[in-house]
Amino acid sequence: MTTPAEQLLPTTQRALLHRIATAQSDGRSPSFVAAVQRQGQPVWHGARSCVDGHAPDSDTQFRIGSLTKMFTAVLVLRLRDEGLLDLADPLEKHLPGTGVGEVTIHQLLGHSAGLGAESPAPWWERTPGSLRPELADVLGEQTRMHAPGRRHHYSNPGYTLLGALIEAVRGASWEQVLRREVLEPLGMQRTSPGPEAPHAGGWAVHPWADAMLPEPAEDLGLMAAAGQLWSTTADLCRFAAFLAEGDDRVLCAASVAEMKEPSAPAESGDWEGNYGLGLQVIHRKGRTLVGHTGSLPGFLATLWFCAEEDVAAVVFANATSGPLIGEVAAELVDIVAEAEPRIPEPWRPLPEVDAELLALTGPWYWGTRANILRLKADRGLELRGIRGDGRGARFTARPDGTWVGLDGYYAGETLRLVRNDDGSVNHLDLGSFVFTREPYDSAAAVPGGVDENGWRGLGG
Repeated sequence: MTTPAEQLLPTTQRALLHRIATAQSDGRSPSFVAAVQRQGQPVWHGARSCVDGHAPDSDTQFRIGSLTKMFTAVLVLRLRDEGLLDLADPLEKHLPGTGVGEVTIHQLLGHSAGLGAESPAPWWERTPGSLRPELADVLGEQTRMHAPGRRHHYSNPGYTLLGALIEAVRGASWEQVLRREVLEPLGMQRTSPGPEAPHAGGWAVHPWADAMLPEPAEDLGLMAAAGQLWSTTADLCRFAAFLAEGDDRVLCAASVAEMKEPSAPAESGDWEGNYGLGLQVIHRKGRTLVGHTGSLPGFLATLWFCAEEDVAAVVFANATSGPLIGEVAAELVDIVAEAEPRIPEPWRPLPEVDAELLALTGPWYWGTRANILRLKADRGLELRGIRGDGRGARFTARPDGTWVGLDGYYAGETLRLVRNDDGSVNHLDLGSFVFTREPYDSAAAVPGGVDENGWRGLGG
């Protein structure tokens, strides 16, 4: 059986190396580095470089650009979990005087606040942050591109506001809070606001000639919360393990799961997928990948984590453009998942079985549609169409004896038992839908009633 620490098969490792070698060569990147993690453990690292014998290793820093937003979102959710703010709060409640105070914290996290994508000229990624000393300099005169909450529109200034929000509530700089509350607990000692040796240099590669130009590495100032960080593949693998199941020292599993839920309708255009709270979410080949892509002049970065396979991939390049590293990182996940599919844990029975809940399992009918109710761990229930069709969901138990939907059409809806006078269960009520033991059970309170003559044939 495969153990978490077991390395990948030689054929899989060669396929991974071939993919990044092709990416570095075709994308004409000075260097290219990647790592794969499975079941929370690093299992492969590879690198290519235009300088013989000088390929970067897992401890070499690259600039990660918008991957920084994942960390900023974690800090905001920590504030929420501590009761210091609510995601539905208008920004003005905690950070007055911005001029866009009516937008909510949730809208800023999910890029649906309607703010501009970039700050006003000059190009903020290649100029010192000192040119934008105030939030007004970051937002510019045209602060709103769309009505808040209507659509997803990616906004770097929006994450600048979140960085300022963190500083206002915590009373410390974004960098200090990040170091204390996320990086140190997760052991990410090689992630920092500025480069720390050994680190890669950033390059622009001429589009029509094999020539390079060094890129400036500016301090982004107020824009830091949107894209300042430098990191290593080893550190980002640690962060991928955190995305897998949370860490109570940083953010609980339920809040990490909340980050992965789409927060606004998908925007057509550059990429296919949704945006959660600080996380991009894409679907491909029947798998869901969460993480982020990032770029700044001279650097490209991507982290993808696939929960179904428990595989993560981190990819860096030190080129302004060229390698399609978002796609490469996704393909690294594909290679591992397809060459070495995840071996499931052994089936085990429940530690205890509640006889009353066991009696609820089996067929239930919504009208004439047949469903199966199954008993899960921790008094949870799962309702699915008997043919795999229709609206299904998982439910978790509440202390009051009801259940709440976790996903699908019934997410957030209440499932409750409606009992007869003798205490027996008459039917299930799910958001006003009645589920009975027989199709249109005459003994149950079916909306609209049941014809007193019952079921009949063609001549009835």
